[in-house]
Amino acid sequence: MAENSATTSDARGEIDIAGFIDSQPVGRFQIQLLLTCAAVLFIDGFDTQAIGYVAPAVAQDWKLARGALGPVFGAGLFGLMIGALLLGPVANRIGRRRIIIVCTIAFGLGTLATIFASDVSNLMIIRFLTGLGLGGAMPNAVALTSEFSPHRRRATMVMTMFCGFVVGAAIGGLLAAALIPAFGWRSVFVVGGAVPLLLVLLLAAWLPESVRFLALSGDANDGVAQLLTRINPSIHHPAGIRFVVQEIKLPGIPVMHLLSGGRAWATLFLWALFFMSLLDLHLLSNWLPTVLNELGASVSVAAVIGSMLQVGGIVGTFALGKFLDRFSFRALALTYAIAAIAVAAIGFSSHSIALTTIAIFCAGFCVVGGQGGANALSATLYPTAIRSTGVGWALGIGRVGSIVGPLVGGIMLARQMSSQSVFVAAAVPALCASLAAYALSRMARGQESTEPADPRGVIPLTPDSIP
Repeated sequence: MAENSATTSDARGEIDIAGFIDSQPVGRFQIQLLLTCAAVLFIDGFDTQAIGYVAPAVAQDWKLARGALGPVFGAGLFGLMIGALLLGPVANRIGRRRIIIVCTIAFGLGTLATIFASDVSNLMIIRFLTGLGLGGAMPNAVALTSEFSPHRRRATMVMTMFCGFVVGAAIGGLLAAALIPAFGWRSVFVVGGAVPLLLVLLLAAWLPESVRFLALSGDANDGVAQLLTRINPSIHHPAGIRFVVQEIKLPGIPVMHLLSGGRAWATLFLWALFFMSLLDLHLLSNWLPTVLNELGASVSVAAVIGSMLQVGGIVGTFALGKFLDRFSFRALALTYAIAAIAVAAIGFSSHSIALTTIAIFCAGFCVVGGQGGANALSATLYPTAIRSTGVGWALGIGRVGSIVGPLVGGIMLARQMSSQSVFVAAAVPALCASLAAYALSRMARGQESTEPADPRGVIPLTPDSIP
């Protein structure tokens, strides 16, 4: 044991936490953490998408006009964006574990409160407040999983954990199809609110605090030692050892570095990619059940068919990994180009349930799977010092698209556009995302031909590499 402990520290009696985690295999503790965070995102995905699945039943119950629920979708997503922006900095001060637990309680109570909504105005307020909790839980679950994962497996573990959200969204459609005919649309929110409140008990027992947060706090050395021992129980750290987190900080405002050093065009294309991708994703996920219901499918059948978007996304997230690892943004450009075709095909296949289901599955494979790929590839555009800022701002810009998408869908439906026109219009954002990914691939290829590969996997970009 003494030999093991000696190999983990330097001559100053310090252990670099990131280096220690990177040197260890993925063990039982990290898998348990991944599954726990995936459970949070599972409920997150269920509660986020539930309003889309019940929308046809709500519209029938309240006798609403076509597209009247668009502001409700937008309010929930706006709350999600605000929650992500506000609660991230708070977590840096009080810890990720506390924020995840508090947010899970918040969106559980908010989802339960939805059953008491009596009109669109009430529903907008409740969905906004619920969105605050939903928005705060996801980024902290992602960060916590990332901070306990070795670098060589980080992307795989984060993407696997992210699948919890997609699975939850898909299960939401299947459960809505079973519950609505028997118990009414409010029953979906009873389940969606009760489960996260029960999950809080598991989180309180199993969820650890961020090991980096504890180390940076300066007064939790014993807690850090215990967590690192759980990662590898065969290693015991001697008393008095110090645990450090080595972080590079750049002067000035971090976001300004995204637009300097030859990165401005890459950043702008990346923002366009995320904006268009999430606009399309949330337009489809929120309005598909309603459009399918108007085409003649029952509420239950519309929910099941609509859930194929998320089922396709689950398959796409796993299937596209190696393809994207090998061909990077070129593969992503092709993925979104196929997505545009699949989305447009939904409107032209409405005469056949089988063809519609296949088209929606393909759209989910490419749009949802493509978004997972965009999350992974965005990190390759930036050096370590500004990587989290770059990815965070890309997601923030994408959240704006996620708000715009449902509102655009509501406007199109309110104007009595045909289903074919709606889905052809919905194909345009996917095509724009494809063009943005293609531009990024051109920039990367142009630079790779003149500079050696960066061993960290960063794609170096300069003004000369602009296509």
